[in-house]
Amino acid sequence: MKTLYLDLGMGAAGDMLTAALLELLPEPERFVERLNALGIPGVAFTAESVEKCGIRGTHMTVTVGGEEEHGEEAHDHAHPHGEGDGHASHHHHHHGMHDIEHIVSGQMELPASVRENVLAVYRLIAEAESAVHGVPVTDIHFHEVGTMDAIADITAVCLLMAELAPDRVVASPVHVGSGTVRCAHGLLPVPAPATARILQGVPIYGGSVLGELCTPTGAALLKHFVSAFGDMPVMRVSAVGYGMGKKDFEKANCVRAMLGETEEGSEAVWEIACNLDDMTGEKTGFAMERLFEAGALDVYTVPIGMKKSRPGIMLCALCREEEREAVVSAVFRHTATIGIRMYKTERRTLHRSTDAVETSFGTIRRKNVSGYGVSRWKYEFEDLAAAARGHGVSLAEVERSADRAAEKDEQH
Repeated sequence: MKTLYLDLGMGAAGDMLTAALLELLPEPERFVERLNALGIPGVAFTAESVEKCGIRGTHMTVTVGGEEEHGEEAHDHAHPHGEGDGHASHHHHHHGMHDIEHIVSGQMELPASVRENVLAVYRLIAEAESAVHGVPVTDIHFHEVGTMDAIADITAVCLLMAELAPDRVVASPVHVGSGTVRCAHGLLPVPAPATARILQGVPIYGGSVLGELCTPTGAALLKHFVSAFGDMPVMRVSAVGYGMGKKDFEKANCVRAMLGETEEGSEAVWEIACNLDDMTGEKTGFAMERLFEAGALDVYTVPIGMKKSRPGIMLCALCREEEREAVVSAVFRHTATIGIRMYKTERRTLHRSTDAVETSFGTIRRKNVSGYGVSRWKYEFEDLAAAARGHGVSLAEVERSADRAAEKDEQH
């Protein structure tokens, strides 16, 4: 499985993500030319090789009408309609979401999927700013230079993601920095309110690094593209890219991107378990249904003997990191347990796909699995049963009909 892993030990900003992904391409210079040909009003991209803490990487500069935004220091470009942004409102115009949609959809030649990703990412930022300021999204306006800078970064990352086409994007927990950051409205805590809002549900941490390491743009790009946050998976790396920030710290200020292949179906999951001795079978079944609704990959029970020789069951659920808290909450809400156990483990699965065969009894779906030298399939039981009931025949007859149809398809 083609996997992209992002090391976010020094946070993330749009320009850093762009530069890191750019280094994964065989001809990054041509891609920069492609970016400059997009026609984003007044925007120019420049990639330069820089060194930080002995590591050579790329720094991406975006200028708008010859003026450079503050790169990874950029933050909080939005304000409610009618409120100035302090030091810059008398120099520049401002854009609302309608203007941004017009720029993205009407002024740039982008593939439809890329355009949809760009607008989805920008809406995450607008919705976060809207919640922070307590006003509708339509009343949020963005400072002109910040708007174009963000559109440039977001568009570049979305195009790079389309070019690299990873099957899965995994990232480390996000280092957001610490202290305060100065914005149009004064001093704000790190992470800035909009960034904190966007990163809800994402594992983040602070640290000894003083400053803003993750910007709203960086946060929104991560929230949109990353499917899982956690340790780097076992992977055969084919390319490594370093996207450098502008500031210098004791630690190399960069996003590291790794592109490679992971084993099909290998992923880190959580096993959540509890012991129950005071719930009926019906209540336990109800709880199992709720755990699946909360995002569990699998739920099962094991009969156990408990203290004082009481019979009981162990209820177990498997889930990914992003669903862990929801599953834990569901266990406490729908069972009588007062404590749970959690184990982080690795799950390996065969590649799964579904097709169908046309039989004299109707369409029968077939579930196929493959990998690790194994290949097998089975029919969807509900389809077999529905066909048998509907035609007054046995399950075996329907299955034989499906076998004949499958064999005929293979011959063709």
